[in-house]
Amino acid sequence: MSRPAPPAFPGPASEQDFLDLIAGHFPEAHAHVELGRGDDCAILRCPERICLTTDLFLEDRHFRRAYFEPEDVGRKVLAVNLSDILGMGGRPLGFALNLMAPRDVPRAWWDRMFLAMSGLARDYGAPLVGGDLSAAERIGLAVTMWGEAVPGGEFKRRGRTEPGDLLVAVGPLGLARAGLLALEEGGRHAAADAPHAVAWHLCPTLDPESSAALARMPFVRGLMDVSDGLCQDVPRFLARGQGAALGFDGLALHEEVRAAARARGQDPALFAALGGEDYALLGAVPPERLDEARAAVPRLMPIGRVTATPGLTLNDAPLPGGFDHFRPADTED
Repeated sequence: MSRPAPPAFPGPASEQDFLDLIAGHFPEAHAHVELGRGDDCAILRCPERICLTTDLFLEDRHFRRAYFEPEDVGRKVLAVNLSDILGMGGRPLGFALNLMAPRDVPRAWWDRMFLAMSGLARDYGAPLVGGDLSAAERIGLAVTMWGEAVPGGEFKRRGRTEPGDLLVAVGPLGLARAGLLALEEGGRHAAADAPHAVAWHLCPTLDPESSAALARMPFVRGLMDVSDGLCQDVPRFLARGQGAALGFDGLALHEEVRAAARARGQDPALFAALGGEDYALLGAVPPERLDEARAAVPRLMPIGRVTATPGLTLNDAPLPGGFDHFRPADTED
């Protein structure tokens, strides 16, 4: 009796087929790259100092195919790493991609994802220089990205704040959380009622111009991106032993954030402070330099003040913790 043929899968037929698909989307020629993909290692021409970051993007943990299109996955996995580089006041030089791929994901899905990812990489001048590939039960992507300081600027670090400094943000707060809740409750159709929030959760629009402007201001004491929410990220940003008194009006927030908070009977400012994945910029400036900073970055918004003692408040009320990968989901809010 003949053995039945193995089931056919719609994905790439082999590892080389996958690599050829990637090569069709990502060019290798770049001034930063001496030797690109295809050898055991890439050879790069790097400046004396670089900043480097890495992020995981896992199916059913960071995204769901139920409402993430392939283009959304491709753009967002790159955007979260670009945001880290911008959060240091840098600009990207290149990235590596590790990919975990189920065999039943159609080739056309990957083609759409790579097309969107390569488009965003091209916008930022960041070449793909290598990575790894493995079969897996669910989609997983891990990007490692590196960058250099912008001309005339410096890498902005955490832990440089002083008591009395103003905390400032550039970008929407709480918008990604509003989008996530809308998608979880209503799927992709939720975009009709919360289009900006849904779009922001699927892939935020980053602000390299504001990052570069802040990196060039010596008086800006630190910079980072807000990925896990203000209540989680502000304590990480402050110097040891310090705290912060946050204060901002819900009217300063996007209307879709206010609507999401009202629908759940929550204070809009608290709703925004608890939200993650906004990828807004968070920085600190001396109060007397605020006008100068806002002249260069008009979207900059004061959101609080650094205190000499630990603890975090929002509009004079204690602020709970934010998102944590290892905290049970029912305790995050």
